[in-house]
Amino acid sequence: MRDWPLWTLRRPALCYWLLVDAAALATVVYAIVSSATPSPSEIARFAAIAGTAGAVIIGSSIYSHRIGETERNPWAAHLSYLTAGILALPPNLLVLLLFGPALHCLLEQRPETYRWVYTLSATALAVFVTRSLLGWTDPRANLLLMVIGATVLLALRAALISFGMKLRRPSSTFEENVGEPIDVVLGIVAVSIGGLMGCVTETNAVHALIAGPSLALLERAAQLPQWRRSAQHDAKTGLANAVHWDSRARYELAKGAERTRPMAVMLLDLDHFKRVNDEVGHLAGDAALAAISLLLRGTVRRGDLVGRFGGEEFVVLLPDATPDEAESVAERVRKAVAALRVPTMATDGKPHELHGLTVSIGVSCTTRFGYQLPDLLVAADAALLAAKAYGRNLVSMA
Repeated sequence: MRDWPLWTLRRPALCYWLLVDAAALATVVYAIVSSATPSPSEIARFAAIAGTAGAVIIGSSIYSHRIGETERNPWAAHLSYLTAGILALPPNLLVLLLFGPALHCLLEQRPETYRWVYTLSATALAVFVTRSLLGWTDPRANLLLMVIGATVLLALRAALISFGMKLRRPSSTFEENVGEPIDVVLGIVAVSIGGLMGCVTETNAVHALIAGPSLALLERAAQLPQWRRSAQHDAKTGLANAVHWDSRARYELAKGAERTRPMAVMLLDLDHFKRVNDEVGHLAGDAALAAISLLLRGTVRRGDLVGRFGGEEFVVLLPDATPDEAESVAERVRKAVAALRVPTMATDGKPHELHGLTVSIGVSCTTRFGYQLPDLLVAADAALLAAKAYGRNLVSMA
């Protein structure tokens, strides 16, 4: 158990995640023991909701694998049929619906199973709190209560998950924890479809099939933000890739030019990084790049835009940064990299700790080179080459 990845969490995050998991488990047990034996009509509703949702998710998964799509997360579909269950099923059968996301985790063999369990626990708590609001034994489905219930379900689930993610990585942004506006819209659509599904199912279980096409469309639409994020971020480090960073940087520089805000660009290149790949192995090199990316996001200022240009080269845009502030940030990053130790595995399969990594940094500022990104990058690159020429592990100001 000591080797479980769960124990690598920061202590506040670990305590909070375990608390959420324990609360969800207690709630699920209470839902099971406090509910009467389901009637045949309730079982029929469960079969209709679970069958419709299962057919949609499995069918979409098969289609995705056939066309070679990347890893999927049918969170919107799960949220939709759970909403239907809140309205149409007794608590004990609602518990069974929660096995849907749990089975998805097992079938996909996710590397961070503990994170999926935590997300599922937060979802379960939000579901049963919403059920209590609508009525534990006999939910009231009038329009006002349904709107309030949907708001509570979405807001509580988002709050529980985002707070845990913030504890896990305090440097993470609001967007990384809560999601983009499109994610909020998809959540609203999901509970709306689920509400309709639950209402028609109460009248006739077979009517749940009507929600199938809408659920299928929602399931596909919910992948769009994930595909977009995958296209915008580097797979090895999770940082903005060169194309996305370039687009964001040009936008920020244009805004800065309107108000003549001081800004800076910082180019970083790991020193002698080829030795790591040659002597320890490419897997160790990948681990070092991932560690550097985490270090960068935690060392630069909030609001700085970090990207990977490729290889061992990184780039940072620093809004509202004077030359002195930019140099201070660069020095902080340089010292942090020099102190970094990365546990990894050598080519012989034995544990190995990378240390002694250094970085050379070139910095250019708008106060001297203006707000055109190509000019700033050329100046920062020249300063970076100067830092390499003077012995590496240095910060050079253009």
